[in-house]
Amino acid sequence: MKIDFDGIQAFVAIAELGGFSKAAESLHLTQTALTRRIQKLESYLGLKLLDRTTRYVELTAVGREFLPQARAMVLEVTRSIEGLKDMSRHSHGSFSLACVPTMAAHILPEFISKYAEACPGNRIRLLDGTSYEVRNAVLNNFAELGICIQGEHNAELAEIPLFDDRLMFFCRDSHPFSRKESVTWADMSQADLIVVSNMTATRVVMDYQLAKKGIRLSGAYEVQHHATAISLVAAGVGCAILPASTLEEGDRQGVRRIPLVGPVVKRKVVLTRRKKSSLSPAASAFFDLLKGSPLKV
Repeated sequence: MKIDFDGIQAFVAIAELGGFSKAAESLHLTQTALTRRIQKLESYLGLKLLDRTTRYVELTAVGREFLPQARAMVLEVTRSIEGLKDMSRHSHGSFSLACVPTMAAHILPEFISKYAEACPGNRIRLLDGTSYEVRNAVLNNFAELGICIQGEHNAELAEIPLFDDRLMFFCRDSHPFSRKESVTWADMSQADLIVVSNMTATRVVMDYQLAKKGIRLSGAYEVQHHATAISLVAAGVGCAILPASTLEEGDRQGVRRIPLVGPVVKRKVVLTRRKKSSLSPAASAFFDLLKGSPLKV
């Protein structure tokens, strides 16, 4: 069923303003155009809503009965349209953001605080997961935006580089290397090394970059999450190789973060979205803000 909103709006305006002249003026129409709208509505309904002569206009019995419902319809649509326009003008609303845990736990909260200042009242639903899960969330419209590690090219996704996340050596301040300015890959003992699973993007990047230099690395401990590795380091179990974004120097008492060299290995953090999908105003504001003030480690 096709709803003739223009006709209903014209009917309500005539009923409330008491005539065609004032109603036409309020709707920015000619009286002829207004008359056509009423005629079209009455023709569609098969009912007379108005009795009119050259001297007066009054509602029919059916028109009087229909007026409260028509008024409510016009008010509801008007409010909805104004709400959408306000959303567009002020970037109001909510959106879902998928993100790898290292960003969600350490770097992203500070940026979200800036977004909250710029767009007060907006809500973000944060989905944290692996880079693979982040891409899938964006591809399947569970999230409008994703922050993950650059991976295999996908024709449906656009990826905007955010920053290079360097791999670092993490150890207790009692470790023999804790006073070093830098550590080489060759320096490390496999005996107390904590590594992340080879299913993570960090491990894939690390293994690939080291393989090009003929370096193969394994450890005594393997974990699924960067946070677990840091907890083991803090407990004195061993040392770990993790992205710089995992933890800032001084954030965890007793834990040192030391640059790794020979070679320097970095993973590229990207902002991803579907190429053919329009962003909501709230997500668009986040997207623009992130590109304008990049995340840093």
